[in-house]
Amino acid sequence: MSDGAVSGMIAVQARIASLQSLVAPAPSRGTAGATGLTDTLGFADLLALVSGQGASVNEAGPSGAAPGAATGDQAVRLAHQYLGVPYRWGGSDPSSGLDCSGLTSLVFEQLGIDLPRVSADQAKVGAEVASIADAKPGDLVFFGSPVHHVGIYIGDGKMINAPHRGEVVKVQKLWGTPTHIRRVLPDGVPAAGALQATPAGARSAGATGLDVPYGELFAAAGTQYGVDPALLAAVAKAESGFDKSAVSRAGARGLMQLMPGTARELGVDPMRPAEAVDGAARLLSRHLHSFGGRMDLALAAYNAGPGAVRKFGGVPPYAETRNYVERVTRYWGELR
Repeated sequence: MSDGAVSGMIAVQARIASLQSLVAPAPSRGTAGATGLTDTLGFADLLALVSGQGASVNEAGPSGAAPGAATGDQAVRLAHQYLGVPYRWGGSDPSSGLDCSGLTSLVFEQLGIDLPRVSADQAKVGAEVASIADAKPGDLVFFGSPVHHVGIYIGDGKMINAPHRGEVVKVQKLWGTPTHIRRVLPDGVPAAGALQATPAGARSAGATGLDVPYGELFAAAGTQYGVDPALLAAVAKAESGFDKSAVSRAGARGLMQLMPGTARELGVDPMRPAEAVDGAARLLSRHLHSFGGRMDLALAAYNAGPGAVRKFGGVPPYAETRNYVERVTRYWGELR
């Protein structure tokens, strides 16, 4: 079978997987408040998607919302991508850590909303919500007078936030009564450049605008396995420079530089781009799940093996691995 035929088959499989995710609850990540697309897409929307008459999965908004509209539920889904990222004061890069306002800025930037950098200024954006009884998922909840902390409300008296030093991004009960609740992204109101996350945060080629070799393969595999297509592209760039015939001195092969034993375990031919990308996406998805969504640890495991990550309790102190994580993260940022 030709690479083109395999690519088409994977795209069809990805489409089926994405539609299945709409009619079944999203996989639990062990945290309260996660919502599936079935909570926001009505039956008419699903029927339109299945029949090919509606917007794509990544373009469809809630039933009744304008196509391309960004919603509070999307903000919650995006925030769930960063669960487990360590707290770092002043942090705005998930590869090194996030603080409370760094998390909210990052999430809403992906929905086309530029928030001020600090929580005190974020508390002045949008419309005031009278009480927690009126709050909706995606609203920002603020604490302190003057304001010193912010989280993203997910419903049921809970929020996603980056609490403080020594902690990680997590779901928590509200810290008492918020001093402010702000709605910065009313449901159904279009936002420039808005993105809707798929259940695990992957984005389609159309949404990411990936202009790289094998972009359709990255988009299809990312959608199917819940890995950002831009991350898959960044790995390919770092590993092989998008050279499907690359072979390293250590014996790693193909576009995604899979070792022969890893390729056998994944059941793929590493020299066939469609199979290599599919296998790499499954491998990265596995590492992300094993290491609590930590992108740096997943990349370190891809390079040095999960055993080394567990042995050292983090990115191993190998110069090659640390340079690799830094390089892929930089490429990922450029591609996003």
